[in-house]
Amino acid sequence: MTSYLRGIQTPHRKGTKDKGAFRMDIPKTVTIPMAMHIGKPAIPVVKAGDIVKVGTKIAEADGYISSPVYSSVSGKVTKLSDYLMYNGATTTAVVIESDGEMAIDESIAPPTVTNQKELVEAVKNAGIVGLGGAGFPTYVKLDVEKERIDYLIINGAECEPYVTSDTATMLNRADDMIIALKALNRHLGVKNVIIGIENKNRASFNAMQKMAASIEEFNVKVQRLPDVYPQGGEKVLVYHTTGRKIASDKLPIDVGCIVLNCTTVATIGAYLKTGMPLVEKCVTVDGGAVKNPQNVIAPIGASLEDLFNCCGGLTQSPSKIIYGGPMMGITVESASAPVIKNTNAVLALTEKEAKLPKTTACIRCGGCVNTCPFGLAPVSIAVAYENRDAEMLNELSVRSCMECGCCSYVCPANRPLVQLNKLAKQFVIEEAKKEAAK
Repeated sequence: MTSYLRGIQTPHRKGTKDKGAFRMDIPKTVTIPMAMHIGKPAIPVVKAGDIVKVGTKIAEADGYISSPVYSSVSGKVTKLSDYLMYNGATTTAVVIESDGEMAIDESIAPPTVTNQKELVEAVKNAGIVGLGGAGFPTYVKLDVEKERIDYLIINGAECEPYVTSDTATMLNRADDMIIALKALNRHLGVKNVIIGIENKNRASFNAMQKMAASIEEFNVKVQRLPDVYPQGGEKVLVYHTTGRKIASDKLPIDVGCIVLNCTTVATIGAYLKTGMPLVEKCVTVDGGAVKNPQNVIAPIGASLEDLFNCCGGLTQSPSKIIYGGPMMGITVESASAPVIKNTNAVLALTEKEAKLPKTTACIRCGGCVNTCPFGLAPVSIAVAYENRDAEMLNELSVRSCMECGCCSYVCPANRPLVQLNKLAKQFVIEEAKKEAAK
């Protein structure tokens, strides 16, 4: 048995890892959707004609699994309109015309935090969600009994090709991370912190080692991870850092772990220091169609076109634009789409990069099974889904699939296995709802 979960070797292609990050010019307008997180969309509290500033609340959280939204520029709200998200859902978007001033809302001030309840409330009020891609409201993870927490695991794996925005955080925002870690230690009782970083990302490893050495109040360990994709999945990361296994129907906290992305941690620290909620995001802008790939600090709601323009523009019309990396990223319809809270990268791919190879018949090689981190059988899942066999799909543990794409990547027949897994997961969820309604 190996000491690490199975996976694949992917091309690195992290050409922006040594470029730091720069703040883009103020966009003329921003389009801010209300559904930028897992859970219920936020409810707008502004209307057309309202004047807003940077940090002005424009939407309230709707329930426990939700997150407030703030203006990323100063200016005037021009309209509230329906907006079609990348995942096919329709939500409300607040469109703001910038005045170019970036004036800060007068209410911005560091929060008062003296206990766990106030820390959880602060993280909620900041509008912080998982910034590595998942977008789960962060405060929910912190709203647990202290006695359940053995480890805080910081995800610095950044295992997708191209993406280096988390690297920029680890190299440049250690001070913000320290503020957050000390607050989590003081108010949540976190005593053991593990920062997981892929072995090949030596600059980040060294930066985090230096940060860890500066913290004396509690134990901070920087741990090298195998250079095997996918390291960023919570269950994979927990196993590789603690050796603990998480059942398919359980969460990291069920084995004593809280997992936070490194940029999420830095954003918590920045909010505790300044009181400025989540209004901007560091985004890796890359791909063969981008003239000058960079890490860009962008206001939430800025268009992808604005991002491309601040990187020298595009050298050709992209064949595909992706939120995130090429393994787990989602295709967006056009460059008019906005930066949202969990946008860690935007790729503009050429036709050569984006063209999918021809699909042929499965040859039963078993490659998909051999590379799946959780030992699932994608080929069998595909057959069960085609037969609409919910019982078999449950036996095959389809809902354990983390949608990493390893199966599709290694398939010599180029079959869309991860896409079929996604469809199968949705099918069994819908079937379960039908059964519950009977």
